[in-house]
Amino acid sequence: MSRTMTTFRMPADEAEARAVQDALRTRVVLDEPGPPPGTGRVTGVDVAYDDERDVVVAAAVVLDAATLDVVAESTARGRVTFPYVPGLLAFREIPTVLAALEALPADPGLVVCDGYGRAHPRRFGLASHLGVLTGLPVIGVAKNPFTFRYREPGPERGDFSPLLDGDEEVGRALRTQHATKPVFVSVGHRTGLDNACAHTLALARDFRQPETTRRADALCRAALREAVA
Repeated sequence: MSRTMTTFRMPADEAEARAVQDALRTRVVLDEPGPPPGTGRVTGVDVAYDDERDVVVAAAVVLDAATLDVVAESTARGRVTFPYVPGLLAFREIPTVLAALEALPADPGLVVCDGYGRAHPRRFGLASHLGVLTGLPVIGVAKNPFTFRYREPGPERGDFSPLLDGDEEVGRALRTQHATKPVFVSVGHRTGLDNACAHTLALARDFRQPETTRRADALCRAALREAVA
């Protein structure tokens, strides 16, 4: 991938990790609409762990946004070097995700994380962290609402409701298929919430989860099986 990334340095402890989040959060760009849905390329990233062996594998899968055909893919393997702490999960995942993105032979376009962006206690989840470090437009599409509240959206595809922290909308609960559980969309970097939801719907044509997430999940699980075999 022909892009200069900001150097990532693993923090020494939880306090330093929170300080890193607070510092990098000021660099999140929230005033860009983002690329139009259904155009260019979109890339899903995901990780899989083997906790017994302290192995983490990341996958990046680039799709043509119009056809959802695979354009390119890559994987990277690393060690788990940061403990599991709620709100600091990015530090366990980001080094290997960055390596997978760096190995791509094609520009990733918009990146879709299986996680959070602004929908994070410090407004700096994995999607925001990844966006700031790479400069790419990134959104988060999560399977659950983390610690935030929402009202159940309507039953039809495209129905949504605000994901709220107090009175602040940090994301949206979005129905991607009729009568299925919603997904939870939030802005990461260099895109808007309306656009993030539109991308999610365009990528979730047949299933609850975006095709980017489905493909990246399958690839990283297969790569993990091979890595620990």
